Order: sequence, then structure tokens, then C-alpha cells
Amino acid sequence: MKDHVGRAIAIFGIYAEMITDQRTELKDPVMSENNDQGLSRAEAARLLREFGVNVVADTSESWLHALAAKLWAPLPWMLEATILLELFLGHVPQALIISLLLLFNAVVGMTQEARAKDAVAALKQTLAVMASVRRDGLWTRIDASGLVPGDLVKLALGAVAPADIKLVAGSVLVDQSMLTGESLPVDRKPGELAYAGAMIRQGEATGIVVATGARTYFGKTASLVQDAHGVSGEQRAVLAVVRDLALVNGVVVLAMLSYAHAIGRTFDETVPLLLTALLASIPVALPSTFTLAAALSARRLVRGAVLPTRLAAINEAATMSLLCSDKTGTLTQNALSIQSVVGFDGAAEDAVLAAAAAASSEGGDPVDQVIIDAARARRVTVPVPRHFEPFDPARKYAEAQLADGVLLRKGALGALISVPLSAEQERARKHLTEAGCRVLAVTRTTATSTVLLGLLGLADPPRDDAANLITALRDLGVRVVMVTGDAPETAAVIAKAVGITGGICDSAELETLSAPDDYGVFGGVFPEQKFRLVKLFQREGHVVGMCGDGTNDAPALRQAQMGIAVSTATDVAKAAAGLVLTSPGLAGILDAIREGRATFQRIRTYTLTMVVRKIALVLYLALGLVITGHAVLTPLLMVLLLIINDFLTMAITTDHALPCSHPRHWRIGRIIGEGGIYGLATLGYATLMLQIGRSFWYLPLAQIRTLSFLTLMLAIQASVYVMREERWFWLSAPSIWLAGATVAMVAFSLLVAGFGILMAALSWNVLIIVTISSLLFTLLLDSLKSAVTLVSARYYRAST
Repeated sequence: MKDHVGRAIAIFGIYAEMITDQRTELKDPVMSENNDQGLSRAEAARLLREFGVNVVADTSESWLHALAAKLWAPLPWMLEATILLELFLGHVPQALIISLLLLFNAVVGMTQEARAKDAVAALKQTLAVMASVRRDGLWTRIDASGLVPGDLVKLALGAVAPADIKLVAGSVLVDQSMLTGESLPVDRKPGELAYAGAMIRQGEATGIVVATGARTYFGKTASLVQDAHGVSGEQRAVLAVVRDLALVNGVVVLAMLSYAHAIGRTFDETVPLLLTALLASIPVALPSTFTLAAALSARRLVRGAVLPTRLAAINEAATMSLLCSDKTGTLTQNALSIQSVVGFDGAAEDAVLAAAAAASSEGGDPVDQVIIDAARARRVTVPVPRHFEPFDPARKYAEAQLADGVLLRKGALGALISVPLSAEQERARKHLTEAGCRVLAVTRTTATSTVLLGLLGLADPPRDDAANLITALRDLGVRVVMVTGDAPETAAVIAKAVGITGGICDSAELETLSAPDDYGVFGGVFPEQKFRLVKLFQREGHVVGMCGDGTNDAPALRQAQMGIAVSTATDVAKAAAGLVLTSPGLAGILDAIREGRATFQRIRTYTLTMVVRKIALVLYLALGLVITGHAVLTPLLMVLLLIINDFLTMAITTDHALPCSHPRHWRIGRIIGEGGIYGLATLGYATLMLQIGRSFWYLPLAQIRTLSFLTLMLAIQASVYVMREERWFWLSAPSIWLAGATVAMVAFSLLVAGFGILMAALSWNVLIIVTISSLLFTLLLDSLKSAVTLVSARYYRAST
């Protein structure tokens, strides 16, 4: 994880490097800024071959590398060692069966991960950009992927810069917030760069393409923040359980081998015992169970409004306890509207609005369009200016000159009025600010004076569903804080409206902040500060979810345990995130949390039953050796038991599971402790049946082995149904796939035991008694579970 975070942080280094490199001159004659005819088609084709297409290269690994990665890991190593040992002993059928299990795991994992990547690729196709380019002296529109360095392109209002472009004529106001984090549009003049992905907010210009594909600012950051293929926290937790069990089981196996040697067992008799114990210790279905559980949840989420870019992200969503949410477009409608018009010194509201509309341009700045639309809605007569100067970020106002020489201006209050405000004007400004409005001043300037006609209050109202979503997240145990670049005062108003509580922190205070839990609103935050804020919350013990949309958000998205890219995010943000919301708002996060917690419950059930199996099986082999002097299961019966039980428990991934009302966390000690108790209970039941078979039914060794196989299979079935439900096991119905798999596998086991297929036959009377005893064992295990759960919950509440 540290490597990925470090690479993501390097984005800011690239940005600084490119800012200082804006004066780079183009050396190739075909790229000359004086070449107003553009490139020829032939020259463009040559450069396309030289520089490649204008897209960020796909770094996905080949299927062969993916397969190798699936087979080169600790769990596959254990199976591969068993296969080699089986082949060494000449047990080809057993080796073939284990090989098929190994390949099945790898293929399932590869298939589901490939589907997730295909979904992301399909999503990126919707972001295709077209470009106006001059070729052979003619302007034409082509797919932006066909641009090459040296192309002459046109940047028009509303267009997206298709590559890194050095302007040669005209000027534009570009919104680079999605790339560089600059909260306001910036002016770009001839000689300056407009980056690929920037939105043209105002003006028109032509420029020369200086970088395409991976060489652009966008491309370089994308190459740094690739989708991670690390192991999730959940997988690390379960692998830790496997590791601990392997150590314990290893000691038991060594003790078994020593005991077998002590009682005079030969090498030929000891090796099958070793193979059986080794197979009993390997969680064969672990990789496939993880992949299937996440893949099935991913399919359910994709049908809604959430696209997981990594399967592990679903598991991470279950543990999230704090969400850092943006404001604009996430909690608000991202639609400015005029909330209030205030006139001074007798100026009517319509007069103020008419003056503001005169100082606005149709189809220009979004604020201008809001004002013009409001004037039309009120049927206000707008004076026609003789000369108009659009909004300039440097001077912070727009200006219209009327025929009589009067100047009407609209912009920032401080830029238009230098004298102190009157008491009435200050009250109006304060009222608008406290209401969360962006305040614009409207002035009228004559040859003798400048008069403040009035104030406009513009606001982006909260989404209709925002307050309910915040409440729903709080009910799920997830605290929400607002992190925005907007003014703290404006952010606080929206936070209050949607139900976000806590103090207000501005960017200056954030620089020295050490305890973020006291705050609910972080306003005026710079993009690079988001990364630090996530780390602060993590240091306080939170599992952090981070919403973001821009390239500048990538480090924070990667640092957070749960990075969430909103629907309008750039490809870089989507690559850094674990979840991509495909519709506005936060509703998809609710779905992801609930689905993640349901998946957590399924994986926990699998893990708990795995602990029960591994403890019961290995100890039963050891105890059986002591009681009978022989291995009570053959390697073939153990392989059959693995197929039936390990892959039957994979059906848990389809089971009905209720999401918990609070964030889930892996408590390894609790799982091993509870699993150990249930495992010992299972061992006791299996040992009792073994003694009955020897002392009451006087079964020979071959039938004892069949009895052991059947008893263990039914006992493990019982543990699955007991562990899947934290209450009494009959209070919820299993999924049809789980129930169907149980019926099929139990029926198969009874038939092969009854007819003596692959094992010695047992009488049908014995089979009936064993089946009834397993039902009684299920009831006893469920009663034990209720007592253990109660004691365990009290202990862990006291310890935490």
C-alpha cells in the first residue's frame, strides 16, 4: 500500500514540473506555431506511428501472467506440493483430482476479476473525446485518440482539451479543477498550456498539441495511480487464521508421525497418513470462496449505481466507519440558482437583476447563464450594452457599458466597492452569507460616482435525498464529514441542512490540526490537504471512506481504505478508487456498505466453519491413530471429503445474509477461540461415533474409515448451518443454492457409502442411525453456540 500511496503523491511533483515547463519550445518544423494550415494527413500518420495513439496505455496483464499469479502463492504451493507427493507415490487419480481443484480456483478468480475490469473499460468508453483539428488546411472533427504532437486544434466554449495544448491564438478560461485542484477557472493566453481533460469555460483559442497519451499531465498521473492488486484486509485476516492453524496442525502432524513410528508403522503406512493430514490442513476452497463472494456481490451492485473496480473493495466497504464527502454535486444539486435579490437606496429587485443580466453573456460563464435565465423568468427588460467585457478572474468582475456611458458591473463585492458598507448593506451581506449563498455585487458607475445597486445571493441547494442519506449512514454506524474547497461559511450552511454535525475547520487551521474528530466540516480545503486529513482520521483509528472526483484527489482516494469516485470523476480518480458511483449522490455508498457487510457475514461464516473443520479433522486423525493404531481416513477419502465439504461451503457465498447495523471488523482471536470450541465439540461427536462403530457395531477398519468419512461430512454440514446464523439456526432460511447443495451432497455421500463406491459399504441401518445422530448433534452445537456467543460478546465488549 505504501508503494501505491507514494506513486500517487508523485502526481503533485509532475504538476509542479509541468507548470515550470510551460515555456518549452517545439523543435520539429512540422510543429511550428506559424503553421496555420495544420499537418498534412501523411505527416499526421507518420507522427501517429512514432508517438502512438492519444490514449493512456492499458497496463493489464495477460491471461498467462494472471494464471501464473494465481498459481504462485502460499495456498497453491501447499496443493502443488501435495500433487507432487501423490505423483511420487504413483497415486495418479488423486493427483489429477487435486490438480483440477487447483485449476478451478485459478480460473474462477481470473474470470471474475476479468469481468470487473471489462466493466471499468466499458465505463471509460463513455468518456471518449472528439477534437477539432486542422489537416491539409481544412478543419475537421476526429476522435481525440488520433491526435499527434504538432496538430493544430481549436478549443471552443464547452469543449474538453483533448491533449496538452500550447495556445498560439486567442485566450480561454479553463476549468482544470478535475486535474490540478485549482478551485477557480484559470485564464490561458498564447504561449501557455491547457492540459488534457480541462474544460473550456469561456472564450475560444487555437493551439499546438505538445503532448499526447501517457506524455500528457493526465497520462503521467494515470500511469502512477494504477489499480492495486494487493491483498485486502479481509484476506489478510483470514490468511492469518490459516497461518495459525497451519502451525498448530503442523505440530499435530509431527506428533502423529512420531507416534506412528513409535508403534512400528512402516514407511508405506506412514506416507498415506502424512498425505491425509496434509490435505486436512489445506483450505482448498479459500481463494475461490473469496472471489465468488465478492464477484456475486459486485454483480448485485453493478445492477444498481455502483461499479467496484476491485473485488476486494466490497469487503473493505463493510469496515468503513467514517466517510469524507465532497459538497458540490454530492450533497448538493450542482445547480446554481438565485436565492435572493436585495436592492439598496430604492433600487427595485428587478432593476438589480436587469443590471446584472446586462453584465452577463449568453452561453458563457455558468453564473452568467443563471442570472440571464432568472431575468427571463421574471420578464425583466435588460438594457443592451454597447460594449461588454466578460468576467476576468484577475479583476473579479464583468462589465457592460451602456450607450449613455454608464458602466454596469457584476462581481466580487470587495473588487467593486472600496468604501465601507452601510449598516443596511452589511446586514444584507451577512444574511446572505449565513444562508450559504455566494454573494455577487451589482454596481452602477457614472462619470461622478459608483453606486452599489444591490446584492445577488446564489446558492447550490442540497439534494433532496441528502439529509435522508446522512441519517441512513449514521444509522449504519458511519459518521459523515464534509470536505470541500468552498468557503467554510457556505459549507456550514449545507452541512446543517443535511444533518452533518461538528465544528468548522478551515484550511489554515487544518495545517496544524492534530485531532480531527471534533470537526464535521472542513471548508476551504486545498486538494493536497485531503490526503493529510485522511491520514489524520486513520491515526485516530477510523476506517476512512473518501469521495473524490479529480486527478488531484487520487492520493487521498488511494490512502483511504475505501476510495469512492463519484459519477463525474476522471479516469485517474476512478483508477485510484475502489468504488465508482455511476449516478449522482451517495445512494450507491449505502448499497455498497450493506452489500459489503452481508458479504462479510458470508465470509465470516466460511472462515468459522473452516476453523472448525481444520481443528476437528486433524485432531480426529491423531485421535483415531491412537484409538485404532491406523489412519482412520485414506487420502482418497480425504480428497472426497474436501470436494464435498470445501466446495459445498462455497455455496455460502450465495446465502441470505442480513447486513449488520455497525461497521464490521475482523477479530481473529474471537474467531479462533469460538471455532476451537466448536471444533472440539465436532471432534467429540466424531470420536463417539468411532467408538460406537468399534465397540458396538464391531466394524472392521475399512468400514470404520467409511463411518469416519460419513460422520465428519455430516458434522461439518451441521456446523455450516449453525454458524451461518448468529441466532438459532432455524430462524432464517438458507439460500436455495446452499440448501440444494446440502441435499445433493448428503444424498451422494449416503449412496456411495451404502453401495460401497470408492469405500467399504455400510448397512442402511447404520446409515440411518448416523444421519439421525447428526441431527441431534446440530441441536446440541446450536445450544453450545448460544452460550459461547453470549460469553464471547461480553468478554470483547469488556476488553474494548
